[in-house]
Amino acid sequence: MTCSCKTTNSILLEFPLRVMPDSDLLADFTTIRTGGQADQLIVAKDTTEMVAITRQADATDTPLHILSGGSNTLISDEGFRGTVMVVAAQGARACPTDGGFILHANAGEVLDSLIEETVKRRWSGLELLSGIPGLVGAAPIQNVGAYGAEVSSAILSVTAYDRSQQEVVTLENQQCHFGYRTSLFKENPGRYAVLSVDFFVSHDPFSSPINYTDVATLLHLDMGERVPLAQAREAVLAVRASKGTLLNVNDHDTWSAGSFFTNPLITTEISDQLPKEAPRFPQEDGTIKTSAAWLIEHAGFEKGYGTQEATLSTKHVLAVTNRGGATTSEIIALGREIQQGVQKKYGITLTPEPTLVGMPW
Repeated sequence: MTCSCKTTNSILLEFPLRVMPDSDLLADFTTIRTGGQADQLIVAKDTTEMVAITRQADATDTPLHILSGGSNTLISDEGFRGTVMVVAAQGARACPTDGGFILHANAGEVLDSLIEETVKRRWSGLELLSGIPGLVGAAPIQNVGAYGAEVSSAILSVTAYDRSQQEVVTLENQQCHFGYRTSLFKENPGRYAVLSVDFFVSHDPFSSPINYTDVATLLHLDMGERVPLAQAREAVLAVRASKGTLLNVNDHDTWSAGSFFTNPLITTEISDQLPKEAPRFPQEDGTIKTSAAWLIEHAGFEKGYGTQEATLSTKHVLAVTNRGGATTSEIIALGREIQQGVQKKYGITLTPEPTLVGMPW
């Protein structure tokens, strides 16, 4: 099911135009604020331009990196040898359907602005993702999620330019191979340029069930209860702020690339070797998810650990932050130190979550 309704039946959702930095430094296009320059930087103002720029790069064998909101990205201090296409293709509309709306949004819309609008209109389905930084186009790639919710639960389809087939394709939810912080798009890096996403939101003034302890505690709820959408969004934003994951230019704890490591999926044998108090979340495939933050902290890395310029967040050990003058090399060095410390103590190798541009891990 995709948003194919006629213009006369749709509700146009209008958002302020995003202001692009007047800079050719890639650091200015990321939330961690590190990274050098690209050989060429082009802002794609609509999906037609996105396809044209991608085709031109492919036709000339020019390396291409598609830069969305820069919230999950680490760019080399030397920059990127090729073309960086900055996604600025905005536009969104809602089409009525049984029980709710199909929400069609182009890749350059800010995800949280879209979520805020659904809450105002009392459309349920995205509210628990409130405050996640980044753009709509990047959301399905990482299958972004937080506090018991993942964006894949609301996605109907993703439209993308397939560079391998040289055509625009629309992939239904199941074709996207969504998993924990992964998808078909992440499994095939560089193949797809996401152009737009169709979501389903229900016409319902109440939130999805609250299944995250911190949010439920703040709302004085039992797990699985629901609350009015505005209350759910407010609580999620408050929890994010307390952990330094709600973007704030004046708070260096938010100068990060988000969670630096994914929560590891481990075997029962490895799980049995962990201390009894280590978090364990059994998965349907027989693996067990544990907490990267718990492993980091119990391996001896406390909040604020690091150098003068690159440290763990003072609010949450899962974020590596730029205190104002860090380089990407310093961020990576701290990440490697933490990875090696956890490996030495627990035998678990943490996997970095940010996309690395112009350099290996």
